[in-house]
Amino acid sequence: MGKRKKASKPQGPRRKEPLPTVFTCLFCNHERSVAVKLDKKAGVGQLDCKVCGQKFQCGINYLSAAVDVYSEWVDAADAVAHNGEGDPEREPGAGRLSVGRPGASKGKADVYDDDDDRGYDGEGVVADDDDYD
Repeated sequence: MGKRKKASKPQGPRRKEPLPTVFTCLFCNHERSVAVKLDKKAGVGQLDCKVCGQKFQCGINYLSAAVDVYSEWVDAADAVAHNGEGDPEREPGAGRLSVGRPGASKGKADVYDDDDDRGYDGEGVVADDDDYD
């Protein structure tokens, strides 16, 4: 005869790993040199590199974490490098990318200004004279 199996003891809850607040700098490539500070009352996230002095600031909400500020910095730096524009910190809407075609106007009034380009001219459309019963 065999022994009875003992019920396994319940394990405690797993400890959650905290999200990082120190990152690698995009410009000087030093590891653990970029520190992120969140001011949730003011709604501002600040990022600062200890080595090269690079700074970034963006708006946050109550759900934001340090990783979110770092990812916005990466996106803003990529957008500036891709578009060749000025400093994203000094532009309105820093850290926010607009969606749409480049050079497209935003107003609806500008879209339909030319009536000639507005639709199908009807070339090749023939009226149907036959009656179908």
